[in-house]
Amino acid sequence: MAVRAAVLPAIGSPLEITGIDLPDPGPGQVRVRLAAAGVCHSDLSLSDGTMRVPVPAVLGHEGAGTVVAVGEGVGHVAPGDGVVLNWAPSCGACHACSLGEVWLCANALSGAADVYARTTEGTDLHPGLNVAAFAEETVVSASCVLPVPDGVPLTDAALLGCAVLTGYGAVHHSARVRAGETVAVFGVGGVGLAALQAARIAGASKIVAVDVSAEKEELARAAGATDYVVASDTTAREIRGLTGKQGVDVAVECAGRAVSIRTAWDSTRRGGRTTVVGIGGKDQQVTFNALEIFHWGRTLSGCVYGNSDPAVDLPVLAEHIRAGRLDLSALVTERISLDGIPAAFENMLAGKGGRALVVF
Repeated sequence: MAVRAAVLPAIGSPLEITGIDLPDPGPGQVRVRLAAAGVCHSDLSLSDGTMRVPVPAVLGHEGAGTVVAVGEGVGHVAPGDGVVLNWAPSCGACHACSLGEVWLCANALSGAADVYARTTEGTDLHPGLNVAAFAEETVVSASCVLPVPDGVPLTDAALLGCAVLTGYGAVHHSARVRAGETVAVFGVGGVGLAALQAARIAGASKIVAVDVSAEKEELARAAGATDYVVASDTTAREIRGLTGKQGVDVAVECAGRAVSIRTAWDSTRRGGRTTVVGIGGKDQQVTFNALEIFHWGRTLSGCVYGNSDPAVDLPVLAEHIRAGRLDLSALVTERISLDGIPAAFENMLAGKGGRALVVF
């Protein structure tokens, strides 16, 4: 069956909106009709080669939709069920999974190398980050779908697949923000906006949003920021000025740039914690001297997928949504069609907006 999709023909090439031939689901697979998909900066990192992906590929890893068919052996979902796509399903058997660190599963992205569909001309296509959500429909492994929690609309549920899990998890699982602590979030994109809301939910006493664009202040404050700083070479000094010259207890870096990682570190108090969520390229080198590491006693840690277990965290997030503590609409700056994805990529390159949501 032919459906329309956004295809990345080669690394560094623009996306092409075209028809693809999608097969029926085989054993252990599920076919999903997409309701919505978020346009995430990680998709841009795939398209420009920062993160490796087999090509040609259909990108999109943050989505939700309705099951239209299941293959043999699939029992946890059925046609008609609403599902969230999970781009990093854990295998349950590798070393990381045995430690309970499912977000570091060694086999989570093994499906990205598979051929899951073909162009109408017969060229093999790979599913970018397993799920190929930039398409009207997709076929995925059954491990890549989770039931949509009660009370969460399908279009909103799409954001649970990456931005919300990552931002919420960075604050609650990685940085472990405690009530009364001060927090700075660097980068006010979709993940950053989710992290701001998570810091508010955690009871942070002061939440400083930092971004290169002054235009994002309204978005940041709506998400929970108490203060806003336009990034510059004095950012760390400004943040210390907002926190009694101490620096914040926690900094969450969502941009993946060497300068913002270094600034986030410099903005934390002595003994503070810096969590890096943003995905940067190999050319982004961050340097520290040995004396400052000893003197400041800070902790610097990476954070993959919010250190989250989607099966455990989705019900928690759903409860926050139902209680009005988490507003997913605050993460979406524009709703677009499938044809609008290439322009949304250009906006991300220009540092505009928070997150575009593709509504099918």
